Amino acid sequence: MKRLYVVIPCYNEEEVLPETAKRLKVKMQALIQGGAITPDSRVLFVDDGSKDGTWGLIQRFHGEDPLFGGLKLSHNQGHQNALLAGLLYAKDHCDAAISMDADLQDDIEAIDAFLREYEKGADVVYGVRSKRETDTFFKRTTALGFYRIMGLLGVEMIPNHADYRLMSQRALEGLAQYREVNLFLRGVVPLIGYPSAQVYYERHERFAGQSKYPLKKMLAFAVDGITSFSIKPIRLITALGFLIFLVSLVVLLYTLCTKLFGYTVDGWATILGSIWMIGGIQLLCLGVIGEYIGKIYRETKARPRFLLECVLDEDTPSSSTMQ
Repeated sequence: MKRLYVVIPCYNEEEVLPETAKRLKVKMQALIQGGAITPDSRVLFVDDGSKDGTWGLIQRFHGEDPLFGGLKLSHNQGHQNALLAGLLYAKDHCDAAISMDADLQDDIEAIDAFLREYEKGADVVYGVRSKRETDTFFKRTTALGFYRIMGLLGVEMIPNHADYRLMSQRALEGLAQYREVNLFLRGVVPLIGYPSAQVYYERHERFAGQSKYPLKKMLAFAVDGITSFSIKPIRLITALGFLIFLVSLVVLLYTLCTKLFGYTVDGWATILGSIWMIGGIQLLCLGVIGEYIGKIYRETKARPRFLLECVLDEDTPSSSTMQ
């Protein structure tokens, strides 16, 4: 039997959290009774600076049943950093950890298959969606397009996989050695390189509450993923600059010929269009370069990725502050 931690990042999830805790308790008890995990396994909720009653619920769950533990971040740091905080804490207390969202879209019943793959020797088990029928056409199309773009840029990712995965203690130790501030776990975890497996499941509709990933955050998340793992956009800018240079030589030749033959009035539309086109391309290129400079700026400051304000777990005091 192995000690399992289920790590769940939470941000303003008071509407769904009671049902999540209820279902996970049933599942964990079944696994304990079946001998799949040890009785001291835990469900660890990570409160990412919620503004509602999420932390109060986590405290109540912990007081009623030691199965539930909690971490409270001192400030909202984003889903990826909250998830990392939970995984790094679990690393020192478990044999394996499973990360999942609090909204019950991830199929809890797939945990059994995760554990079977782990027992076969997989250090990382990815939960992969078998289909995307519950998504809108726009979300499905943009998600698949994102995975294709990441593949073309040379980034190793698991298509249709979010953050529902199992990681062994050895894989968690490997994860702890990645120190970047610009965190994109879906790209980092495959780099660890230990034996892995995939479990396919059907993703459900959100049980309650609103999605914490609107279009704006999804786009920012995609940009973070691309700029954190590939320098190909910079190389594309170099190639584009060379192409524009060749085009400019052709335009220069055309301009000289027009001048020599006295057609100086003709071509004003071409020149005006070229100016706007090149100006737009320059601004776009500066924006891409700026994204990389911003990443460098954040990394060089080396600010902590998260600070723990409070820890609720049987292995630690009920109210401890960590950094």
